Amino acid sequence: MKKLKVYTFLIIGALILILIIGKINANIQFKNQIKTLFGQLKNISNQKFEYAQILGLPAPVKRYFKHVLNEGQPYISSIGMKHDGQFKTGLDKDWINIIGEHYATANKQGFIWKGSTTLFTAKDSYLEDKGRLEVSIFSLIRVVDGEGIQYDQGELIRWLGESVLYPTNLLPSNRLKWLAIDSNTAMLTYNYNGLSLFFKVSFDPKGEITELETKRYMDTNNLETWIIKLANYERVNNIVIPTAFEVLWRLEKQDLSYAKFNVTEIEYDKTEQF
Repeated sequence: MKKLKVYTFLIIGALILILIIGKINANIQFKNQIKTLFGQLKNISNQKFEYAQILGLPAPVKRYFKHVLNEGQPYISSIGMKHDGQFKTGLDKDWINIIGEHYATANKQGFIWKGSTTLFTAKDSYLEDKGRLEVSIFSLIRVVDGEGIQYDQGELIRWLGESVLYPTNLLPSNRLKWLAIDSNTAMLTYNYNGLSLFFKVSFDPKGEITELETKRYMDTNNLETWIIKLANYERVNNIVIPTAFEVLWRLEKQDLSYAKFNVTEIEYDKTEQF
């Protein structure tokens, strides 16, 4: 009986040790990915926003930039963000609590996000022009490792949509164009690395973006309507940003929400992990 207890104790101890080692290795990998992201960073804070840049833009877009940016605002080079919220592992699953870290660079297209629950860890990234989704149980058993053109498109469009957190990245450029639709809607187009992306952008009367709509791969072959809803705008670091995000698929019969995040901390021109 004593031997059985000893063996049980050793087995439990070995499992705990394996989980600890797995978590340590996962954290090291995440740190290395953040180093890769910030290794491509170029400081662009010497560039300043001027109202003259938006004179020819559609009316709701001008309203947006006048609302969220001040004349002379330095361009944002990078961000670090933490959030809490809820997440669904499947559209037919229950909501579970999640916390996350997100890092992004503006001058070079790239980001990495890690979301953690009691059961699994998920990582979305766009690094070195490649998109990737990784999901691991207990930071140990990898159950998803997605790469390829669908992930390149999906992760780059996530990076573009989340530019609302660093809105100087949404100013017009040789890659990014704004096209008029109506008094409260405009089309954003973006071209990079052979990918042509777009968002139909909805604005409220104040000038805040309330919804971003595009097409994203829901699986290997099918593009579906993908929506980011934005709310709870706050002034942070002299710019106005949304702090509440809801992400959903707009399918033929219904909207299916799968992520609800609330920003809890954000730092600009960040070059290292929290």
